[in-house]
Amino acid sequence: MTVAPLIFRILLAGTALANAAGAAAQEASPAPQETEVAAPPPGEDKPPPYEQRLIRLAEILGSVHYLRNLCLNEPQDSWRRSMQELIDKETADEPKRRERMTAAFNRGYRTFASVYTACTEPATLAEERYRAEGATLASEIVARFGN
Repeated sequence: MTVAPLIFRILLAGTALANAAGAAAQEASPAPQETEVAAPPPGEDKPPPYEQRLIRLAEILGSVHYLRNLCLNEPQDSWRRSMQELIDKETADEPKRRERMTAAFNRGYRTFASVYTACTEPATLAEERYRAEGATLASEIVARFGN
């Protein structure tokens, strides 16, 4: 399985959006949170070494998907589609990993859905910060684990 090409495409999209947000959003971006990945149950393959970062990226994509659509007149589905493509490529024969990544995306989405019901300045700032964090994280994954 090769994660680099798909994450690289997500990185390019995230970088373009992060650049549009400006350097201020990148400087103010929150520290990446390490999402703990439990050891696989007996009989399940050991997850790849970048699994924690990938789970965090899934959470970020869910958050960005919600926040971007909150402030747009016409909602877009590009972040959800990117996540679905990543899940399909990364977890083809691993239903438990697929479940964890889907849950992470949904957790990111629901976290902000429970806080923001209207487009506000803090919602816009949060979206910019998460895009910047996602771009940084995707870049790190590709640089360290890409083929």
